[in-house]
Amino acid sequence: MTKDMMKDLFERFKVGNFTVTFWDGEVCRYGQSPPVVNIIFKKPLSSTFNPDNPLLSLGEAYMEGDWDFTGEFEEIIRIIEENKDRLKPAGITGKLTGLFQTVAGKRKQKQNIEHHYDLGNDFFSLWLDETLSYSCAYFKQPDDSLYQAQINKIDHILKKLQLKPGERLLDIGCGWGWLVIRAAQQYGVRALGITLSDQQYEGARQRVRELGLEGQVDIQLANYLDLSERDYQFDKIVSVGMFEHVGKDNIPSYMDRVNNLLVPGGLSLLHTITGMTEEPVNAWIEKYIFPGGYIPSLREIIGLLPEYRFHLLHAESLRLHYAKTLDHWYTNFTRCCDKVREKFDERFVRMWGLYLRGCAASFRVSGLDIYQLLFSKGLNNSLPMEYSFIYRD
Repeated sequence: MTKDMMKDLFERFKVGNFTVTFWDGEVCRYGQSPPVVNIIFKKPLSSTFNPDNPLLSLGEAYMEGDWDFTGEFEEIIRIIEENKDRLKPAGITGKLTGLFQTVAGKRKQKQNIEHHYDLGNDFFSLWLDETLSYSCAYFKQPDDSLYQAQINKIDHILKKLQLKPGERLLDIGCGWGWLVIRAAQQYGVRALGITLSDQQYEGARQRVRELGLEGQVDIQLANYLDLSERDYQFDKIVSVGMFEHVGKDNIPSYMDRVNNLLVPGGLSLLHTITGMTEEPVNAWIEKYIFPGGYIPSLREIIGLLPEYRFHLLHAESLRLHYAKTLDHWYTNFTRCCDKVREKFDERFVRMWGLYLRGCAASFRVSGLDIYQLLFSKGLNNSLPMEYSFIYRD
């Protein structure tokens, strides 16, 4: 890609103040105010650069080490977010609104999960906390450790579900199993956790065995679509960080399956990333990080609830909690880069660094959000009339 073509690309940016330093030392300034970030190109970009999908190509070039920057990465995300309508096909991280695309079939779902989550338990254990929780934490205090914040998140969810001894709990996308384990230990429920990841399945089953909970907690390598209401009925159903993987076309299928598996009056909690509007996928994230799936808008989800006689009881945004969670993950990731590099390579390190930093910035400066939505199947008049108990220690 020639310098003139790159200049034409940056001329599309009508909002934002930044400089671009080219490989020959030329510096171009964009915007009317002092620049907040400097983008540095170390060499001409590949001839395969696609000007019709610049964010995919720029992401790939960053992975190769062809460009870098000075200043706050958050400002790069802010500039691209503010100019996203001039860049096709979507804004960077798609506001991460486009993290995912429609999933075609259950086999494809499993392949997409394996692409990300089966990178290895040893990889995730390098930079996640001891619970291996790979979803938004909940910081009750500013100085909470990542581990404490993840425990806070699990306890926060379990409080909302109002579990009682002997109840049956389903966790769709149970990860490494900490939520179902803690639910069994603290509330005396019988829990089933399901995942499509072989690595998570093995890790969660090992935890259950070590804690002697085989009679109380079951972990299965299964698709939620394969659970039949003839074989299973649950008092409570939870899903944390999985809904983004089902794909736009499968959102009604998810709701239908929850409806069939949940007892009348039962509660379900959906913990999911949301976007402000319905937008196309981000090609870089979809190709390299999270193939398949879709990030729904909040109105898409809430608009579907009446179709299944689901009554929304409580909604809570954890947007800045996720930004802080990602900050912790990125800090941990940078500390173990040498080990990651040995396991993979430098390109992988730059790819994951870009992913984690981009996500954190997107939660701060775009319409990307994350919600916990609690709803009941039909009316349930035995529930509390107010929910202050959720926030009491």
